[in-house]
Amino acid sequence: MWNEPFGTRLRARLDKYGPLCVGIDPSPELLGAWGLDDSPAGLEHFARAVVGAVADVAAVVKPQSAFFERWGSRGIAVLERVLADLREAGTMVLLDVKRGDIGSTMAAYAEAYLDQGSPLAVDAVTLSPYLGFGSLEVAITKAVANDAGVFVLARTSNPEAAELQPAVAGQVLAGAEKANAGHAPLGPVGLVVGATLPSLDLPLDRFGGPILAPGLGAQGATPADLARLFAGVRQAVVPSVSRAVLADPDRVREYTLRYRDECVHHLAP
Repeated sequence: MWNEPFGTRLRARLDKYGPLCVGIDPSPELLGAWGLDDSPAGLEHFARAVVGAVADVAAVVKPQSAFFERWGSRGIAVLERVLADLREAGTMVLLDVKRGDIGSTMAAYAEAYLDQGSPLAVDAVTLSPYLGFGSLEVAITKAVANDAGVFVLARTSNPEAAELQPAVAGQVLAGAEKANAGHAPLGPVGLVVGATLPSLDLPLDRFGGPILAPGLGAQGATPADLARLFAGVRQAVVPSVSRAVLADPDRVREYTLRYRDECVHHLAP
């Protein structure tokens, strides 16, 4: 499927299309706003329409797996079709699954999402490091072997994260930096760092990987916040937006282009 390392492919996409990642979050509320039934059929219409609107203008597309999983096998079948659409369009896919486990269970998650022979194979997944960064080693190894990547939660955009993450974010950063050593232009291990943070308390300039920055739009962060927060690592930032571009089915592409252009402007070196 891929014959270049994840970081090389991501760097090329960011340079060509700008830094924006568009989420596909088919919540019941958004399905209703689109006039769709909260059903597998509504889910499929929504998700594949978003793919058609943004696949050729966004650097990365990020389906949220939970909204598909809630429909069981029917939802997973829709997810497989959406991933196939994105692969056919040549779009990089980050599947938001936030998996984190140990041993054979982590290996099974890695096989499901990072093995190129899987129907759920994607360019990258989100991972949770809270069983220890070392528990992610099997997934990182699988990602590198398959020219894929991972994004590890470090300092996320939700307010509750402040209760836990500051105590362990430094260890997550150190693990990512070690895993990225020797990889260029971007390593296979990215970090998730919220664009809503009041200030950046992590030295990201040397860890060598991409930074997924959720929180743009509905959570309150702006493209100007990206420039302020990530001033020293602007070229590695991949800001993520979902609800702010998905609310109106007739304007998804328009809103995506608007956010993309504003991010390009504010993250320019």
